[in-house]
Amino acid sequence: MDNQILLTASNITKKYGGLVANQDVNLVLERGKLHALLGPNGAGKSTCINMLSGDAMPTSGKIEFLGQDITQYKAAQRSQVGIGRSYQRTNIFPQFTVLENVRLAAQSRKQEAAKIFKKASSLIWAIEKAHLSIEEAGLRGRDTSIAGLMSHGEQRQLEIAMVLATDAQVFLLDEPLAGMGSDESEKMVNVLKKLRETKAILLVEHDMDAVFAVADVITVMVNGQVLASGSPGQIKNNAAVQEAYLGQEGSFHV
Repeated sequence: MDNQILLTASNITKKYGGLVANQDVNLVLERGKLHALLGPNGAGKSTCINMLSGDAMPTSGKIEFLGQDITQYKAAQRSQVGIGRSYQRTNIFPQFTVLENVRLAAQSRKQEAAKIFKKASSLIWAIEKAHLSIEEAGLRGRDTSIAGLMSHGEQRQLEIAMVLATDAQVFLLDEPLAGMGSDESEKMVNVLKKLRETKAILLVEHDMDAVFAVADVITVMVNGQVLASGSPGQIKNNAAVQEAYLGQEGSFHV
């Protein structure tokens, strides 16, 4: 699939009183590419992803989705146009099965008049969408598993499946590999590689091995501003990045 610009952030700035959390940040998210956003705690990554998802409104600047100005759209509105997000903390219904979690996400895209006695099992389209999303997220065969009893890594994959079920075109993923062991991280990296074939992904992550294995573009932030942006090779060889973040072993200090 040809690359297509889906989401553009132009000079977005966020101020909280006298504190400037983000200043003049520019990002371009393209279908078919995974864009990693790096930096230490306090660099402004969470503020940036919050502005893109609609959880925080920019103080200035513009955000466009497929050329449409969505700067003032709230999170629910952005979800409806095709922007999905996962959070640092797992956000699922732990008492429900995998299928029930993902089916509910699918239903959020197609609001129907309330029918008190209508069974969820009659929503064939939502169930079919859920099955496809579960498989795409790497959870084939786990439909009937209780979400809260699954491993941490599988719960993060479930979140991916729930975003997939909303037909999101842009995925904003906030530390999806946090707390995972090496095997779970490898599974998630494989999911991300498959996902980026048809979606645009912004990945906030501290696992540098995973980032450099999967990212097409990397933007490094410091003190709320963009320090550098480019390919993984360009970032590794950037003098300012090396001075600020890269040690002799070639790993980010985060």
